[in-house]
Amino acid sequence: MKFAITATDRFLGVFEAFVSAGWEPLKLFTVPMSHPLSNQQAVINFAQQQQAAIQLSRMSIRDLADLQSQGCEALIVASYDWKIHDWRPYLRYAVNFHSSPLPDGRGPYPACRAILENRPTWGITCHQVSSEIDQGDILASEHFPLQADECHESMDLKIQMAAKTLASRVARDFVPLWEQAQPQAAGHYWQKISFQDRCINFNQPVEQVLRHIRAYGSTESMANLNNNWFVVKRAVGWPEVHHFPPGHVVHVFNRTLVVAAVDGYLGLLDCEHVPAHIIATAMAN
Repeated sequence: MKFAITATDRFLGVFEAFVSAGWEPLKLFTVPMSHPLSNQQAVINFAQQQQAAIQLSRMSIRDLADLQSQGCEALIVASYDWKIHDWRPYLRYAVNFHSSPLPDGRGPYPACRAILENRPTWGITCHQVSSEIDQGDILASEHFPLQADECHESMDLKIQMAAKTLASRVARDFVPLWEQAQPQAAGHYWQKISFQDRCINFNQPVEQVLRHIRAYGSTESMANLNNNWFVVKRAVGWPEVHHFPPGHVVHVFNRTLVVAAVDGYLGLLDCEHVPAHIIATAMAN
């Protein structure tokens, strides 16, 4: 089957799975690099090896019509920054690989919240692309366990590996899975992560603060310390009786800050000061 795909490097495995199953790629739609999670060089290299066209700008109605004229039958969505236009007048199929066990966790980036809520399992779902975001009928899903100390990076690797496994199954049995797709049950849309969501609350116990920092990982938590803002990617912590107010910096070593929580200390190992004008922009958005 001829297909187009939207993907970044995180979902290169989905692209590879469809090609391995004998599908013919016509075009890759990816996004300009804006964050480590949106790297696209590997997926671009793979598209070039397959002699597929590459586009970094948003997919338009005209692009869908062009795909139709080339005999494209399916659009595979595996991470994309933009909502897909109505594809039905132009293509026979369109599916999305969403990083949650739908109908739970609809929305742009549910992984962090899954860790914050200490979910015991998580998953990825392949569903038909519908006008309602992440609500199309489900073709198949892949689930995996989460650890008590799960972090953003381990979760992301599990999602990538599960996505490739799921894509291999879907690519192999695509038409039967499409025809037997099941409507979703009721679910909730998880909003885009806000600046306020990322802010660390040092009035919480050490264990909860560490979970917060693990949940956001390389996507960065925010800490307001003595009216100065820092991005935090990694931390350690321990319970200890003390008399410092929560959020007070009690020790500094090189670029590591030790901060008081209600029941102990947090060592912010990977943190960096952020200028005020950048914080003001982030708050406004």
